[in-house]
Amino acid sequence: MSIARRATLLCALALGWSLPARTQTLPSEPLALADGRVTISGDVSASFGSDDTGFFNYTDYEHSTLRLFRVDLATAVKMNAHFTLLGEVRSENIGPVRAYALYLRIRPWTTHAIDIQAGRVPPTFGAFARRIYANDNVLIGYPLAYQYLTSLRADALPLNADELLVMRGRGWLSSYSLGDPAPANGLALASAFRWDTGAQVHAASDFVDATISVTTGTLSNPLFTDDNSGRQLAGRVSTHPLPGLIVGASAARGPFVTAAAARDAVGAGRVGEFTQTAWGGDVEYSRDYYLVRAETVWSLWKVPEVSAPVIDAPLRALATYVEGRYKVLPGLYAAARVDHLGFSEITGSRGPRTWDAPVTRIEIGGGYSIQRNLLLKMSWQHNVRDGGRVTRLNLGAAQIVYWF
Repeated sequence: MSIARRATLLCALALGWSLPARTQTLPSEPLALADGRVTISGDVSASFGSDDTGFFNYTDYEHSTLRLFRVDLATAVKMNAHFTLLGEVRSENIGPVRAYALYLRIRPWTTHAIDIQAGRVPPTFGAFARRIYANDNVLIGYPLAYQYLTSLRADALPLNADELLVMRGRGWLSSYSLGDPAPANGLALASAFRWDTGAQVHAASDFVDATISVTTGTLSNPLFTDDNSGRQLAGRVSTHPLPGLIVGASAARGPFVTAAAARDAVGAGRVGEFTQTAWGGDVEYSRDYYLVRAETVWSLWKVPEVSAPVIDAPLRALATYVEGRYKVLPGLYAAARVDHLGFSEITGSRGPRTWDAPVTRIEIGGGYSIQRNLLLKMSWQHNVRDGGRVTRLNLGAAQIVYWF
């Protein structure tokens, strides 16, 4: 089915869905049980888009953000004024139901905005990671820093620079000599599709928010169970100096290579040396009918030097996006995002080259609120990549989002 037909079908479904919603057959607020001590909320989104033959929007080898049916169900159980248990399960494309979040929130003082959270906790790093639900995203695609798959993997490592360069633009399915030999998808700079496991402390005031966490995985490879006996330390601070203005900064560092891959490359005892270090900065400003956001994520991965030509410097990547939204009419808005992801150079047998293929994306679109919690979005993307099997690709998509 063509993208035009999919978009038409989606519009028809949205309009048909809105009719019973207006007669209150669908919940519009979180469900409250046990005198409000238990709340249940949900998010359902369906995206129909062009065939992404270049894997520009894939989050792993099988799922594209432009062709995704996702159901989220979240629950909060308030045990008393100090303890709340929160959890969320998710299913994509009618697949297995997976635990996305499960953590205990402890508020030591009821008169102070200080929380301690333990379990599979919300992201600490970055701005976009805090608004990853479909109704929070002004477009359908995701920023490259949080979604695009580089050729680097945590469970498999390149023997030398030449082997890494062969995989330029192949993050959707890369393979290497060391570690797990099976082809698999690579890592994003910061994953927006999995939460990490550990402990987190958050404090807020009228002008400053601060969060610090210790977790099992890293930004690019969040984990439920440990695979290298390492820990990531991450932090974020944001300020609100003026009405409508938010300025934030983030940092994180932790070992990302699995113990098995590290042993295969350099033997036991050096697992903790191969780390991911990341820095981030973001700004948001809203006023009247418009909203503008910008964010930069810089990441550095250290990998073993095994064989000539060796990878003798950390692998660096820098992603920056700017996006905006303008409310044209009540319920109707237009949006756009300009995004770029670049990589540092390494030297192979044929000379220096970026270790992965740089990517640029322009996405434009908009949304219409059929009702307060039912949103229809459409967008168009232009993707350009300096490498890989597909170097240019235009993609269209439509999405319907319902939440309560």
